[in-house]
Amino acid sequence: MKLRIALALAAISGFIALSYEIVWYRVLSMMTRGISASFGLLLAAYLLGLAIGSRIAAAYCKEDQDGARVLRLLAFFVAVANAVAAIVAPVFGWTAKFTDFKLGLVVVAIGAAFLGAVLPLVSHFGIEPDERAGARLSYVYLANIIGSSLGSLVTGFVLLDTMSLVAAARLLFVAGFVLAGAVLMMSGTRKPGGYVVLTAGAIAAAFLTPKLYDQLYERIVYKNEFDGKQRFARVIENKSGVVTVTDDLTVYGSGTYDGVLNTALQKNDRNNIVRAYVVGALHPHPRDVLMIGLSGGSWAQVVAHLPGVEHLTIVEINPGYIPVVDENPETATLLKNPKVSLVIDDGRRWLLRNADRRFDFIVMNTTMHWRAHATNLLSTEFMDIARAHLAPGGIFYFNTTDSYDIQLTAAKHFPHFKRICNFVAVSDAPFDFDRPRWTEMIQTMTIDGKPVLELPRDQALFDELRGFNDMEPAWSILDRYETKNTVVTDDNMVTEWIHPLRYPELN
Repeated sequence: MKLRIALALAAISGFIALSYEIVWYRVLSMMTRGISASFGLLLAAYLLGLAIGSRIAAAYCKEDQDGARVLRLLAFFVAVANAVAAIVAPVFGWTAKFTDFKLGLVVVAIGAAFLGAVLPLVSHFGIEPDERAGARLSYVYLANIIGSSLGSLVTGFVLLDTMSLVAAARLLFVAGFVLAGAVLMMSGTRKPGGYVVLTAGAIAAAFLTPKLYDQLYERIVYKNEFDGKQRFARVIENKSGVVTVTDDLTVYGSGTYDGVLNTALQKNDRNNIVRAYVVGALHPHPRDVLMIGLSGGSWAQVVAHLPGVEHLTIVEINPGYIPVVDENPETATLLKNPKVSLVIDDGRRWLLRNADRRFDFIVMNTTMHWRAHATNLLSTEFMDIARAHLAPGGIFYFNTTDSYDIQLTAAKHFPHFKRICNFVAVSDAPFDFDRPRWTEMIQTMTIDGKPVLELPRDQALFDELRGFNDMEPAWSILDRYETKNTVVTDDNMVTEWIHPLRYPELN
């Protein structure tokens, strides 16, 4: 095999291998609901497979062989590796109903083993055993690194941002067989059998991939509750993740529960939307409000219509939520509201870049505290960043998702604190739940001109809401949790890593 062929094979096989890993990670992270250990688990299985594949390949590197036979052998390894790699993501989906991610990781290791056998074979048969062997080996590895890097970048930032997962997987599946066919052609063989098999493989890949990936997201999200009938009403995929919406308007962000499309107090049991209305009872004049996280827009729609709100800035990292907001009748007017400004950015980064901005109220309906990167929005360091953006008398109000560590952290870090449901409101200035203002607000507030409560029809609900009292002061939180829980910092990342291998239930 000539060196230039070895370089090309090393680069292209690296591109395909790392592209598959990006696909696998998307599926695994959704299956585990984004636990911090997801990438480490996948990487461990992948590297183990590469090591096993490299060791097995040594059996074919014990003696010199003619170039044609070497290329035919490589074509075989590329084709088999491609076929095994293509079924890894479907295996995660098929097994999600009865087990966790471990079986899928075994298949990852098997797929990586075949992929890992390609580079040693290319290096052995593409490099002459002379005084320049070391230099040539470095060229081959450099080509593989370049191809691998491009695979991660192109697949992660281009393919998965412009096409669906199944389309990207089909492209990789077909490309693998095309590569195997090109290698076979380089061998100069004239026997048609190999070409027929690889051509049939490429055609089958094009037609079978959609079937292999059918209802994949439903399988890994519903898990043991999947009955074969569920199909998401809306699926939005991009480089930032996957947003799915069910028929009953439940939103999942990259596999994790992310709220319900509902602004109505009459349906409070769906998403506890009363917590959004509470903003109007905590601050007398929340003129300028910052909201970190858009999701389906239900919270933003409520906050934008609260009495006294003059401007609402929303910072959302994933633009995939915009179509969800626009397509839902309850939130469709949100992003057309002149009071609302939407910024696509990371919340923490945006705050650091806009050090001069001050807000009367900062609202953050954050994701589950145990997900990867959740610490960035829940640590003492982030609380200090948010504090610096509060106007005099400003309040920071955010979701703890029932984490006692986060509730303790907030209670210790701010002089004024109140737990409201699973949220906490904190400030450097005194504040309270103003019950007369609360009563008047829910009685008179409208969203898009429609009253949030229609009296006397909703009189029973109005009476219930007037007595809303799911609140707790700081001293009670400290008394219960100070000796048993941990203050969350950027360094300890306790909410993410206290149970690194958790396999969360549906909700």
